[in-house]
Amino acid sequence: MRNYIQRGDTLTFTSADAVAAGQGVTMGALFGIAAVDAAPGDGFEASIVGVFELPKAAGAIEAGAKVYWKSDTSTVTTTATGNKLIGATTVAAADGATTTEVRLNGAV
Repeated sequence: MRNYIQRGDTLTFTSADAVAAGQGVTMGALFGIAAVDAAPGDGFEASIVGVFELPKAAGAIEAGAKVYWKSDTSTVTTTATGNKLIGATTVAAADGATTTEVRLNGAV
């Protein structure tokens, strides 16, 4: 296949802000998890598929629930309005839990 470029599980992102490895990041319609620390404006690799433990907003989340990235707090939420769909949870998370496991969907 002559037009194949790459598998696409990891893409090069840029951010106007400093980025820490493991941080959820957005670039336009894309969401990923930074693989390395990066200075503002520098390119860095981000995984857009896989299962990651991410900080979550208050509220219980059922296993298999669609989850969204709440960029103002850098947390996962089940609230769709104003947030970006990033995937689904792989386990349930109680209201008091501070993290949840999310399978990123890699979709825009």
